[in-house]
Amino acid sequence: MFGRYIEVITKRERERLMMTSNQPAGRPYAHTALVRYLDRRILELKPRKSQAEIGTETGFIQPNMVAMIKRGSTRLPLDRVAALAQALECDPAYLLLLALDQHGMRGAAYDEIFGRIVTRNEMTWISELRVLSGQSDPRLTSKGRAALRSAFGL
Repeated sequence: MFGRYIEVITKRERERLMMTSNQPAGRPYAHTALVRYLDRRILELKPRKSQAEIGTETGFIQPNMVAMIKRGSTRLPLDRVAALAQALECDPAYLLLLALDQHGMRGAAYDEIFGRIVTRNEMTWISELRVLSGQSDPRLTSKGRAALRSAFGL
């Protein structure tokens, strides 16, 4: 009986928090980076494949699962990251980072245990730096940092 009482309080508190937060009702993940990325990527792929085709390629049984994730109604299941990345024609490491953030599983402890996840695009930057530096492993100087910030308009 005591456990049931605690469960009711927790449920009420959760509902109160959802109502007072900036999240739309029933869409607790709507403001996550994964939702924004998924929306943009599906739009980019629209001339070649539909959202339903992406869901089928990912292996979702429910045809509306991609729509639910895109709306922020549900999280991307971690066991579907690789398949969705393939369907979206994107870097699986990047999609995994977004999914881990959405699940609240990423942070200093994760990075310490598993190391930093490096995306394909980041590896391309690293490879180019190695070529340009003659494989010399240069330190990042204040001048180099300023040049990178300038390249990104910062």
